Amino acid sequence: MIEFIENKLAPIALKLGNNKVLIAIRDGFLLTTPLIIVASVFMLIGNFPITGYAEFMAGIFGAGWKSYLDAISNASINLIGVLNVMAIGYSYSKTKNVNAFSGALLAYVSFLILTPQVHPEFTNATGEVFKGYAFGNLSSTGLFLGMIVAIIAVEIFSFATNKGWVIKLPEGVPSAVALSFSVLIPSFVVMSVFFAVRILFGLTSFEFAQNFIYAVLQTPLLKVGESKFFELSYQFISSILWFFGIHGPGVANTVYQPIHNAMTYANLEAFNAGLVQPYIYTKTFSDFFTNFGGSGSTISLVILMMWRGKSERMKQLGKLSIVPAIFGINEMVIFGLPIVLNPILVIPFIIVPLINTIIATGFTVLGWIPYTTGVTLPWTMPPFFSGWLSTGSVMAGMLQLGLIVLGIFIYYPFFKVQDKLYVEEETQSKPSEEITLS
Repeated sequence: MIEFIENKLAPIALKLGNNKVLIAIRDGFLLTTPLIIVASVFMLIGNFPITGYAEFMAGIFGAGWKSYLDAISNASINLIGVLNVMAIGYSYSKTKNVNAFSGALLAYVSFLILTPQVHPEFTNATGEVFKGYAFGNLSSTGLFLGMIVAIIAVEIFSFATNKGWVIKLPEGVPSAVALSFSVLIPSFVVMSVFFAVRILFGLTSFEFAQNFIYAVLQTPLLKVGESKFFELSYQFISSILWFFGIHGPGVANTVYQPIHNAMTYANLEAFNAGLVQPYIYTKTFSDFFTNFGGSGSTISLVILMMWRGKSERMKQLGKLSIVPAIFGINEMVIFGLPIVLNPILVIPFIIVPLINTIIATGFTVLGWIPYTTGVTLPWTMPPFFSGWLSTGSVMAGMLQLGLIVLGIFIYYPFFKVQDKLYVEEETQSKPSEEITLS
């Protein structure tokens, strides 16, 4: 298996790794990784899964104590789309040999030009329409559009600059002033292009680029959601979207979550009435029996990174990721390892949740574990405890641990190939240059 992956997939990974666009996207994700790691720690603090923890914290810090932590996630994770637009714009500008800081700012502004700034569906008591940018368009759901915008904006900026469409000031003028004038015309070109794109979308039924992306993704999801392979399709779509940097569950849940919730409430009513729960694929089942450590069931991968990793990248990131992984937080692995645009690790990232779903379904159908009761638990509840509490059966918790072990075996050959590539990269790499604003 390892030889097959090395011979077939590793060359593809090397080709993708030399693509300037993909390099810029990868490096952009890496630039935002420290912010995600810090924000994940505070997210864990706010959702620590111990009974009475929230009340204990409220007794010390007051009833609204979590709102203080929300300020951190709102400034980082909920703006990850915008942060990555700037980071990718910066990285791609460096590969195009144009001013990186200007490229980052132009990518940021271009993205906001396309983003809705007025929301007629939200009005106050006086009927005044809400104006501003919504987190729903700036968070991970905006990643895919943001990547496209950043690359195109920098391409246009580079084209205009290389064509000599710049204002050159005499020598002796302060460098900051000279820079501002040199990027004036290229900036005008970039912003005008995206302004035109916004107008064109406004003439269509989509109105905004974001709506176009949502429609393109959601239409096939609606058809898949009607099939009998409900949970398998949900897991597959969620995982494959992560490969492209799109928050898979964030997109898929627009279709699947109402169905998940309806089945959850039906099971809860039956449980309260002392009846048999009718549905397997509740939200609780989806949260606690398909993925462990976050999407892709990456806790198995994190354990391998800590236990068997030879590259410094694997070992250090594994140590940083293990505690958040126990509580279902894995953005630092998805964006920091990364899983995004990684043709090697994306295979087990997709396969493991599907296998977990099939096995957990079989155990439920055969009566080896009970149906989930519909009782809602924090999504950060660790494995074993979440299985036990969501079904009332210790066997369900043991099943979770068994699936994590199985995931380790499935991830292992792919992990070995990726780890070997990182070892070679670390051996050959030179000290990286510090990030500058030039």
